[in-house]
Amino acid sequence: MEWMLMPFKRYADFNGRSQRMEYWMFTLFVTLVAFALVIVAGVLGGFSDSNSGGLSMIVLIPLILLVLVTIVPSIAVTVRRFHDQDKSGWFYLLSFIPYVGGIVVFVFMCLDGTPGPNRFGPDPKGGHSDVFG
Repeated sequence: MEWMLMPFKRYADFNGRSQRMEYWMFTLFVTLVAFALVIVAGVLGGFSDSNSGGLSMIVLIPLILLVLVTIVPSIAVTVRRFHDQDKSGWFYLLSFIPYVGGIVVFVFMCLDGTPGPNRFGPDPKGGHSDVFG
């Protein structure tokens, strides 16, 4: 659970490096919470046309709040993942390229970081630069 909440502890920290585990556990946490909120909204009738518009908005407000609360930490953890691979955080802008940008960023998020320290800080896995020794 600590891996899932670590990006909230480093809310707007765009410096340093983050492991794949931190990124993917945070992504899993946000996805599960969003899925649960959508299920609850569906059960309570938040997506049907038969109830009043006020009830629909009340049911969907937690989902909107989730997006607003997690947007900054998700960008920050993605930038730190790029830093872990010794790439600039500006690579995040690749995600705005239609059709292929999201796939490119997804592939980068799956790649391992550079072993040992790089220009963005020490290895978050605690590795050192001497691979063979």
